[in-house]
Amino acid sequence: MKKIILKLIPASAKHSLKLWLESLKMAFLALFAWNGFFASVFYCFFSREFYREHKAVMQGRLAYHKSLVAVGQSSILLRRNIHRLEKGLIMRPRRDVFADGYILETVDSYIKVHNASDACSNELSWATDVLTEYFTIVGKGPRIDKARAQFAAVQNKLASQGCLPYTHSQLPDCPIDYDGLMTLFTRRRSVRWYQDKPVDMALIRKAVQAATLAPSACNRQPYEFHVVSDTDKVVNVAKCAMGTVGFAENLPCIIAVVANLDAYPAERDRHVIYIDSSLATMQLMLACETLGLSTCAINWPDIEQNERALAKELALDYHQRPIMLLAVGYADPEGGIPFSQKKSDQLLVKEVKS
Repeated sequence: MKKIILKLIPASAKHSLKLWLESLKMAFLALFAWNGFFASVFYCFFSREFYREHKAVMQGRLAYHKSLVAVGQSSILLRRNIHRLEKGLIMRPRRDVFADGYILETVDSYIKVHNASDACSNELSWATDVLTEYFTIVGKGPRIDKARAQFAAVQNKLASQGCLPYTHSQLPDCPIDYDGLMTLFTRRRSVRWYQDKPVDMALIRKAVQAATLAPSACNRQPYEFHVVSDTDKVVNVAKCAMGTVGFAENLPCIIAVVANLDAYPAERDRHVIYIDSSLATMQLMLACETLGLSTCAINWPDIEQNERALAKELALDYHQRPIMLLAVGYADPEGGIPFSQKKSDQLLVKEVKS
């Protein structure tokens, strides 16, 4: 009915109606934007733009608490707390007693991972080494002593894997100078036209290995890379996004960067998924470039219909949020690339003075 009515309205009237509705919308925003409570009322009764985020955050929190009992291949709590212990180990000056408030839950989580049949061996080795070092240097206390005894009862007897904090001087020398890095950055362009050639999955995995070295809040790495290479499936996934009209059928491979809200127990961290995922994805794109693969980051606006479509294509849980799509392939040498003039440091750098 809505489409029929719109067809009957003259184009000039449509334009006037659109302007009137936009003015009305701005008036509503001005009315509700000045106060946090009224802003919440607006998004409760007059707009559902944050509907999915609210529900996803809540379901993510529930999934997080379920993961504390049913430990899978990786434990978010263990990863977070082991990283916290690492920061305590490198602190200057280092306190004689630290982590007293969370060491028992850390060891409890370690034991669950230790007993899990499908636990990640690298994660367990890292946790073992850090906990061994912690209990070697930390002082005494009722909770620490209890945790020490619990850890000793299940501690792996394998030799240390060397997964311990280290000094900056132990990092490898950087073989790339600024000019070399700028060449890589300049070469990494958004490529939309690709050769009709399948992408080697081994190269994707190699690029992901580089991406995992990106910084992540408390080392939780709350993201996954869903790789699609089936031709029909690639087109379906690409068409879930806006901005792929005209070249969706040309993509040999597409990666959906998906973040997991089950990595956090509280709402305050709900935006960390976007930070961590974006940092990793940028390194993924640069790594692809060094491996002869070109990429194009595809924007993912928060539109309910699109979210549902992509969730169906990838079989995502509700608390899994798409961050962006990434086209990957071997660039067509004759394919066009937008110039995309970039802002200068004069526009972007804001010096803060006393």
